[in-house]
Amino acid sequence: MFELTPFFRTVPRTSRAASVYDPFRALDEFERSFFGERTHTFSTDIIDNGNSYTLQTDLPGFKKEDISIDISGETMTVKAERHSDFEDNDKKNNYVHIERSYGSYSRSFDISGIDSDKICAKYEDGVLSVELPKQEIKEPETRKLEIK
Repeated sequence: MFELTPFFRTVPRTSRAASVYDPFRALDEFERSFFGERTHTFSTDIIDNGNSYTLQTDLPGFKKEDISIDISGETMTVKAERHSDFEDNDKKNNYVHIERSYGSYSRSFDISGIDSDKICAKYEDGVLSVELPKQEIKEPETRKLEIK
């Protein structure tokens, strides 16, 4: 029962070569241990529909109230926050191993060329879909001037 931790295939410490060492992983582990909670990002698909874009991102396990979309100038920021419940329930649940992440998830997008007044979003079955209508391209007006 106490051996329910995930199996990670690693190279034994004595046979590690210099090519296996990843300094970025070491820095990431140091940062995680030193600073604790970090802001994470999430993957997003952007579809061009002709006169609009559709932004789709998977946010499973979030409640609609935990997701916010903020528009500031020509930047749209999608934020989602997952709270940890294992700290409060640790004594009664007796966790052996925890892998589910929690914290703030955030991603910003450039929305120049988008009609920001007509942006709409929906969250259904763990997928956030944001409809981004393109601004109408106005062709310059041409007119003939009379010479006096």
